[in-house]
Amino acid sequence: MNDTVETNDTDHGNQTISVLKIYLKDSSFESPNTPEIFNESGEPEIEVSLSYGGHPLEAENLHEVVLSITVTAKIGDKTMYLAEVHQAGVFEMCGFDQPLLDAALGIFCPTQLYPYAREALSAAISKGGFPPLLLDHQNFETIYSQSVNDEAQASTQH
Repeated sequence: MNDTVETNDTDHGNQTISVLKIYLKDSSFESPNTPEIFNESGEPEIEVSLSYGGHPLEAENLHEVVLSITVTAKIGDKTMYLAEVHQAGVFEMCGFDQPLLDAALGIFCPTQLYPYAREALSAAISKGGFPPLLLDHQNFETIYSQSVNDEAQASTQH
């Protein structure tokens, strides 16, 4: 996989983002109350937690971004399953100043990783004997904007 996105913004010069590699960094699935949980009735309560982060690699312009998604499903106080995926990618990013680089790492990269993470979670949950979970689309631009606003508020309060 080597997809390249190029932008030619006169304010910021020539910028490119290349997806060099997408891979599953870590995955886990636990179902501590099987097989008894299969006999429980009622709608499960599903909690989804999402986070992501990135860091530069030793080679110039290369960054690893990891998207982590944790899903916990319970019926009452009994855990049906706990599934977690860390989907990662290596991205080459050229021509970005720091604010635009931060935005690309927080918006473009997780957006590329999310479909892979969603599929890995659904497959693990299905293999655990439960109906597949179809996670809703995520707008990483909104998530990134909210995190920037939260950081700005936190810095003004200190």
